[in-house]
Amino acid sequence: MNNTIRRILPNYFEILEGSRTANYLHCKHIPVYFDASESTSSLWKKHDLAFQNMKVADIKPRQSLLDLKIELAERIFRKCVFCERRCKVDRRKKTGNCGVKEARISSEFLHLGEEHILIPSYTIFFSGCTFHCVFCQNWDISQHIIGKHVEPEILAGMIDRRRREGAKNVNWVGGDPTPNIVYILKVLRACETNIPQIWNSNMYCSLETMKLLKGVVDLYLTDFKYGNDRCAERLSMVTGYTKVVKRNHRIAYRQGEIILRHLVMPNHTRCCSEKILQWIKENIPDVAVNIMSQYRPEYNAVEYEDISQPISMDEFMRVKLFAGKLNLNEI
Repeated sequence: MNNTIRRILPNYFEILEGSRTANYLHCKHIPVYFDASESTSSLWKKHDLAFQNMKVADIKPRQSLLDLKIELAERIFRKCVFCERRCKVDRRKKTGNCGVKEARISSEFLHLGEEHILIPSYTIFFSGCTFHCVFCQNWDISQHIIGKHVEPEILAGMIDRRRREGAKNVNWVGGDPTPNIVYILKVLRACETNIPQIWNSNMYCSLETMKLLKGVVDLYLTDFKYGNDRCAERLSMVTGYTKVVKRNHRIAYRQGEIILRHLVMPNHTRCCSEKILQWIKENIPDVAVNIMSQYRPEYNAVEYEDISQPISMDEFMRVKLFAGKLNLNEI
């Protein structure tokens, strides 16, 4: 193993080795007493104060910080702002832009295709997504709501079983996990397995969601796609991309550990790849970076001339050499 990667992801490896407790288990032992009749602003104040005090009970309290996060998430669900599209719909009755009402799992399995330090990874794929990428390789689940709802208690049992089968982590992905945070928190309330929790996301989360993830997620497995808003709007149908994603990477950098993925796309090395890598160097240098070469024109990509072909080796190596000059921590 690369010693640098071990240095920048110490908590992840310590959980694997049993010398550290996963964040979500710790969260369940922080007492926070609240009443459902309290205002949302009052609950957020109690949420933030819990991190300042960080009193950890030896036994599980009657109400915990995780319980409070679930209460706050359920309120957001009724006027949804989990992502920065901020649709504000009551998702008990209708869907927002993501297409998601109740969480639906399209597949779950021990994934061997992730970064080497993550495998085997217990990967839980949700359907639905906050983006509409014209080149999406998972378009069949990201742009269509398929799969089935699994009760949180059942999935918690499956997590424990997969851990005993060799899983190194729980990898929440999609689509994107962001619309499903209420469900994920409820699964973790029912789970007692000491296993790292990975948030595998496009990072277009709202500030509210990033606060809910604090103290729950151990490792952010992020997808930084674009170096400018014009490309993001044209290819993923999303506005204000760079401000949101940069903000959330800074927050994740303070809250946990990060493996940052960047998929190199044809004709986007200067407008996107180089700008992203330069920003990483200047703002979040101690992250693991995976520069990915597996772009292929899926879904509707053939309709967009600039990304209608696979990436060339010259383009990929240009980005790799640029990252090398910046001395990024490549994985």
